Amino acid sequence: MSDRRRTPANGRVALTHLQGMVQAERYVDGTPMQIIAPVADICSAPEGPRDRQVIYGAEVLVLEPSDGWSFVQAKDDGYVGYVRTEALGPLIQHNQIVSAPATHAYTRADLKSPEVMGLSHGSRLRVVGAEGNFFETAEGWFVPRQHLRAFNAPMRDPATVAQLFFGVPYLWGGNSIWGIDCSGLVQAACRACGIDCPGDSDMQAAELGNALPAGTPLQRGDLVFWKGHVAMMVDDQVLIHANAHTMSVAYEPLDAAIFRIGAAGDGPVTVTRRITQPA
Repeated sequence: MSDRRRTPANGRVALTHLQGMVQAERYVDGTPMQIIAPVADICSAPEGPRDRQVIYGAEVLVLEPSDGWSFVQAKDDGYVGYVRTEALGPLIQHNQIVSAPATHAYTRADLKSPEVMGLSHGSRLRVVGAEGNFFETAEGWFVPRQHLRAFNAPMRDPATVAQLFFGVPYLWGGNSIWGIDCSGLVQAACRACGIDCPGDSDMQAAELGNALPAGTPLQRGDLVFWKGHVAMMVDDQVLIHANAHTMSVAYEPLDAAIFRIGAAGDGPVTVTRRITQPA
């Protein structure tokens, strides 16, 4: 439990199951809540730097609200940190997920009506009705049917999901269509396909899928890791990745990426891994 990113404890408070393992003034079960902002930063400390992000509908366990910030653990990947309390709301049971790169929630079932907010790919909603070409959500919003899919019907190809983000601006720690980083892109692609995926590239390099023996021919969906970076193959020669070189999600030939990253002093490929779709 030494990695603070996935250890739900901050010295003052810790989850009950950690009692006897970590020191804290009190131990709590936490309160399940969800993100109600289009996107919210998970920070290492209140007003601290962003580590990762969570998007609308993501479930979090709140350990400690204090002074406008809440210490939370994200349910999907166990990531721990601080989010602004105003970004949290009551947890509801979701049955639909945004499958388009992004969509809008509208005040009425009318594409000319005012929009309430934008929603990134992967945002979760509870649909309670339908009107014309729109689904009505539990919040009373209307979202285009074409942009949603059933929550229990995952997509099948992570590389297809990653390609939805082509051209999205690079954002350190980003996890949304408005900005994403290399591990955020891989996580979004995996989650959409029902594949558990940790949040940062070092975790993914150690845990995601199976490591490939050196020299194994790569195929669509395989992951290529460097120290501090990850990319996904779209075929046997070209990868897609969120990268600081183009400051965007971009395609790049594998050989060119290996040469460029090595020449920049960031070292060689450290491991390649193959992820598999759940049965």
